[in-house]
Parts: sequence; C-alpha cells; structure tokens
Amino acid sequence: MLFDSYKSILYSDTLVPDIFITEYMPLMNSDCIKVYLYCLFLSKHNKKASTEEFAKNLNMDVSDVKKSLISLDNMGVLVWKENGLHLYDLKEKEIKKLYRLKTTSSPEEAVKNTERNKKRNEIIYTINNTFFQGVMSPSWYTDIDSWFDRFKFDEDVMLALFQYCFDHNGLAKSYIEKVAENWKSRNIKNSFDLDNYSIEYKKFKDVRKSIVKKLKLNRNLTEYEEKYLEKWVMDYRYTFEIIEIALKKTTSKTNPNFNYINSIITDWYKNGLKTKEEILVYDANRKKASPKNTKPSTSIPQKENFDQRQYDEGYLESLYENA
Repeated sequence: MLFDSYKSILYSDTLVPDIFITEYMPLMNSDCIKVYLYCLFLSKHNKKASTEEFAKNLNMDVSDVKKSLISLDNMGVLVWKENGLHLYDLKEKEIKKLYRLKTTSSPEEAVKNTERNKKRNEIIYTINNTFFQGVMSPSWYTDIDSWFDRFKFDEDVMLALFQYCFDHNGLAKSYIEKVAENWKSRNIKNSFDLDNYSIEYKKFKDVRKSIVKKLKLNRNLTEYEEKYLEKWVMDYRYTFEIIEIALKKTTSKTNPNFNYINSIITDWYKNGLKTKEEILVYDANRKKASPKNTKPSTSIPQKENFDQRQYDEGYLESLYENA
C-alpha cells in the first residue's frame, strides 16, 4: 500500500543546514542567499525553473541570478549538470573534510602529541566561546589546527591573531590567513616575538598617521602603499623625521606617488644612510655633482682665432667659370 502524505505550502518547511549559516552565508551577498534558499525550496518539491523564472519570482535581474548561481558553484554549494542544478549535501561535505585516516605513532610521539593537542584544544575552546558564542563551525577546528602547523604559532599567538582580526576586519578566513602570513614573514612565533612586533607596529601606525596628515590625503592608504610604509619603518628602521625629507621632495612633482617616495628612501638605505645628518650630506653632495649645476661655456670665438681655409688658383677659376 502507498501512503501519500500531502501538506499545503502553508504548513511545509524548507530546512537550511546550520553549516550553511556558519560556513557559507558570511561569504555571500544577499542575492546569493536568496537564490540558494529558492534552490532548496524547488529541490524539495522536485520543481523545475529557468533563470528567467528565478528572476521573476525573486524580483531580480536575470544577470544577477546567473552571477549568483556562478558564485554558488564556485563556493561548492551547487554544481551544474546536464539535466540541471545539483545541490550538494553540505553536512556530508563537512564530514568528509573532518575525516582523517588514523596513523600509528611511537609512544614518545603519542605523549608529545597529547600534550600539544591538550594546549591546542584549550585555546580552540577559548576561541570558540570568545568569538563564536560557543557554536563554531566544525571546519574551523581543522583550519585552526592546520594554521598551528603551517605558521608555527604558539597558542597565545593564535588567540592574539583572532583578537586582532576580530577587532579590525572581522573573522573571514581569507583575512585571518592574510594577517597570519604577514606575522609569519615577521618571524612571529611566540608572545615575546609578538610583543616586539606590537611595539614596531605602534611606530608604524604613528608614522602612517603623520604621512596621511602631511600629504593631506582624504583617504586611507591602499594595501600597496602600506607595504611601502611597512618596509620603511620596520625593515629600514627609518623614523618619520627621515621619511619626511623624502616627502618634501614631492612638492616639485605634479603627481607625486609612493613609488617615487620609495625610490628615494630605498636609495638612502642601499647607500647605508641611517641618520638625518647623513642623508642631508648625501643629498647635498648629489646636488653639487648634478649636471644641472655645471655651467656651460659662454666664450665666443673671436675673429682670427681659427685657421682660414686655403683655396688654390684652380678652384677659384672653376668657381668663376661655373658662375
């Protein structure tokens, strides 16, 4: 016997996986979310719809629907097939990501890993409760664990990384990895390294503020401009007093930019100049040696100061005949 239950749409529900809310939704714009929810709704009822019907039912442009479907495909939420769209089971995807084959290890390695994992688990537990209200997505656990191995951070540094990103641009994984890569390039591994970096970063922020003020920029510095500034302050160890000398040289330029300023400061660094006095002497000597300061000769040849050309009698006669 076949028992067929029927529910009016008034009483039916479309289930949304929590993993979608925690993992995928923060990366999507509103159009993508609308399209995904509508895809869930149609797939539950085994319905068909063209992109034009999507657009009409969701009050969207057809182009925006297509862009959203492409974005969902790139995120791994759905895939295009010959007979239409296929929605992935997001729970199954996460389970496959979490599954790892168990490998054997020596007793010494097991003890070491147990102690290490205990510390990691404690800090991950703190991160979960501090930044995710205790409902952190499972994929975060594997990502954080891989970041420990990849960046070689101590537990305190990992917690500080999350705090820094949370206070600035949020907890997007791409942003966290970007900051972590920068910290790794600065050889930050433990809290001592991080403290030293914090001192240097404070200097960097002060110099950045002064540069924006001096150049009267009504905007924040771009990512590439900040890279230049980071190099001047953290790598070259130049103070704002020195950097300002280069800034003053932009007054003679119609369109000064950071490439020009960087070429000046990098030249100082390559020549081993460390103090303001050394730089001023260096620039003064260069100015003296500049070709612009070499005065051209103003002497005018005087009469009889050069040899006269001699003409023989035959040449003069031929010239007369031609005339």
